[in-house]
Amino acid sequence: MCDAWPVVCEPIFQWVLQDSFADARPPYERLRTQLVADVEPYELMKLRLLYASHQGLCYLAHLMGYRLVRDAAVHPLNAAFLRAYMDEEASPTLKPVPGIDLDAYKSELIARFSNPSVRDTVARLCNESSDRIPKWLVPVIVDELAAGRSMALSAAIVANWVRYAEGTDELGQPIDVADRLKYPVMQNAAGFAADRHSFLQDRDRFGDLVDEPTFARAYDRALELLHTVGARATLVELLA
Repeated sequence: MCDAWPVVCEPIFQWVLQDSFADARPPYERLRTQLVADVEPYELMKLRLLYASHQGLCYLAHLMGYRLVRDAAVHPLNAAFLRAYMDEEASPTLKPVPGIDLDAYKSELIARFSNPSVRDTVARLCNESSDRIPKWLVPVIVDELAAGRSMALSAAIVANWVRYAEGTDELGQPIDVADRLKYPVMQNAAGFAADRHSFLQDRDRFGDLVDEPTFARAYDRALELLHTVGARATLVELLA
């Protein structure tokens, strides 16, 4: 008997294992598994391209009134911003990733975000940002600064988080900030009027970035744009 009931899923499969087993292992290679000597480059690729791009999309999307990831990702400005972040800032911080076509991988990510059959929510991507941003995005900023390269788009993602954490979108609708550190995060975001770097003073989240003039200038510019011209116009400026 053949069960022909359809199972809906994404058209992607990626399983990478470090081939350093203490004893005999199953024949994973028969299951389209990529066995590698060092899994770290693949982990960094996923954290800094896939997961950090989630953060690059979600705050702007929520501010603009989007509630589904697929709807936000098909907007040309959002897609262009994500690709620029991945190409110009995240990719230069990666180690060589054997067997992976990074250009194809990045295009595939944006296609996945835009998949009309997946009802992933913007709110889910925004959740627990105080855990996500320090792990996925701050290392990109630190590496770019150390190399003397631009991290303006990454700084803008941090500014986007701040604007989101103020608790109201651009349509005047309240934002339910779901974060284990919700209250200090929102308090730090609200402190912008008195101290434009109030959010960055959280060294547990941002380390010493508040002391980095290059980062602070890029962050200040993005946050000022968000407050004065809004998310869409900010994207236009950042991509100019």
